[in-house]
Amino acid sequence: MDLSRFPRRQYTEGFSAIEFLPNFTRALGGPKVWIKRDDMLGLAPGGNKTRKLEFLMGDALAKGADTLITCGAPQSNHCRITLSAAVKEGLKCRFVIEERVPNSYDPNASGNNFMYRLLGVEAITVVPGGTNMAEAMEKMAAEARSQGRKPYIIPGGGSNAVGGLGYVACAQELQQQLFEMGQPMDYVVVGSGSSGTHGGLVAGFLGNNIRIPLVGIGVSRDPSDQNPLVLKEAQAIMDLLQTGIRVPQEAVVSHGDWWRPKYSVPNPAMVEAVQMLARTEAILLDPVYTGKIMAGLIGLSRKGFFKPEDNVLFLHTGGATALHAYESVILGDPLAAK
Repeated sequence: MDLSRFPRRQYTEGFSAIEFLPNFTRALGGPKVWIKRDDMLGLAPGGNKTRKLEFLMGDALAKGADTLITCGAPQSNHCRITLSAAVKEGLKCRFVIEERVPNSYDPNASGNNFMYRLLGVEAITVVPGGTNMAEAMEKMAAEARSQGRKPYIIPGGGSNAVGGLGYVACAQELQQQLFEMGQPMDYVVVGSGSSGTHGGLVAGFLGNNIRIPLVGIGVSRDPSDQNPLVLKEAQAIMDLLQTGIRVPQEAVVSHGDWWRPKYSVPNPAMVEAVQMLARTEAILLDPVYTGKIMAGLIGLSRKGFFKPEDNVLFLHTGGATALHAYESVILGDPLAAK
């Protein structure tokens, strides 16, 4: 899969590390858990959106953009990293924030909301849950155009075919790393939300003949709703790359048992996962995404889906900045998170 014809900005030197987690593996009782540290990618302070933004920013700059417009929920990691990229490139950045949980946006909150202010977001518009975000961003873009700007709209999560190229590149990187390590993997576990990361890996695994089962853990939807989104994203990437490959439905697997009660709302399994990885390996997860994804890995292990002898790679997509907005939940009684 040739990515060289697409404009790209490079924000990370080298590959993100793959580490074995011996203490966590012992605490869990197997399988053997490894982690790919995409939380350590470039752009403050790292995360999966950096890979997507390398291609999205390449496209934006090639089109002469001077203002980025994107959207997300309160405490959005995607918004924070998009803003970081804008700062790096000397562009302005504006957000549309969707209050999926009513009254959840606090402009003076810590976590990513603090980072928005520190990094200098130009404008934030808050809209109620269920708003058509594409229309809301286009309205913001029209306002920017009326001011003589050249806006570039980035969808939520950076999830479109251009952004998905970042995780095709990740699949190629992973294939090279595992070859050099001489370490086969039985499964790769990835978060499945706006679908760009999961869909990009599905496309990258198929296109590069990587025959490792890819297990998605939903952070906002059950498989019946999530899998079609991932399939559509993977196919859009294949079409953009002109591979001629049709993505089969069975290539998309996700589990939806760990995201409830709602997107971004804590639950006890997430609290356990965040505490467990912090206290065994000193690695930080976030409450909205990686905490629930790791809760899925733990839950599937306890159900016997993963066997003790399996090697399972967890893709750490970042987001620890948001931990600071959830301190009382993470450090309190896990049952209080219900």
